[in-house]
Amino acid sequence: MKNILVIGSTGQIGSELTMKLRREIPGSTVVAGYIPGAEPKGILLESGPAEIADVRDGATLAGIVARYRIDTIYNLAALLSAVAERKPLLAWDIQMNGLLNILEVAREKGCAVFTPSSIGSFGPETPHDGTPQDTIQRPRSMYGVTKVATELLSDYYFHKYGVDTRSVRFPGLISYVTPPGGGTTDYSVEMYYAAVKGEVYTCPIGAGTFMDMMYMADALRAAVQLMEADPARLRHRNAFNIASMSFDPEILAAAIRRQIPSFTFKYDVDPVRQAIANSWPDRLDDRCAREEWDWAPQFDIDRMTTEMIAGLRKKFGIQA
Repeated sequence: MKNILVIGSTGQIGSELTMKLRREIPGSTVVAGYIPGAEPKGILLESGPAEIADVRDGATLAGIVARYRIDTIYNLAALLSAVAERKPLLAWDIQMNGLLNILEVAREKGCAVFTPSSIGSFGPETPHDGTPQDTIQRPRSMYGVTKVATELLSDYYFHKYGVDTRSVRFPGLISYVTPPGGGTTDYSVEMYYAAVKGEVYTCPIGAGTFMDMMYMADALRAAVQLMEADPARLRHRNAFNIASMSFDPEILAAAIRRQIPSFTFKYDVDPVRQAIANSWPDRLDDRCAREEWDWAPQFDIDRMTTEMIAGLRKKFGIQA
């Protein structure tokens, strides 16, 4: 990777990934792609080039790729699970028509493409404990449907046209940098926010609902590591299971209380988000990622909790 376009650079993943790439790849040009109304600000704007990059506008994407001689595209444009259920047609437009535009540009310009999939690509019939790399995927949410289609379309462009497509199935991602944006797993981030602010948290996900989660630092490392991996080792491409930790609200609350003993929360289950969560795996088997490109997480729930609490206290100017 040398010249990189990050589409969705101001989102939860993109804002941190863009800065990581700019810091860690010497001599690179990392273009922060955004849509009007979600312009980059501060260090994200000041540290490198930025361009309007709406995935639904293939001609503009092609122009950016040509102008900056882009060799790698990180396609992070998406509506998250709960939002996608409220706006299914828009979700399809962005996540599928947008992906098709990106893959066509990549085919014509010779770019590699990373488009993340998700634990949302699985469904109720999927084995929930130790979910295999290759298994049944029959999601019942629009978000999940688009993620399965993303995996298939990306594989198609690799096998048909030789486009270097790669992807991971992200678990729920936890970060203090960018506020949560409407995902089913976002309750975990919201719980940290409430704990640091001394508020009682109302949890929309029920007790005993286990889902795979990951600290953002591990997720960013996976996104970079996979795109730098030796293609000769990759038996899979779209998309690799990656895992770090699995917990339910009670376990996360207990981890927070080990550092903020006064934290309390209650339940008010959202039936839409709960139904989505119930259809997702409890724990993924990520052996293929470990074997094919040496994936290994660095954060467990306690190390993550320490960093989340410290980061949020600094963000809000709250003393311990």
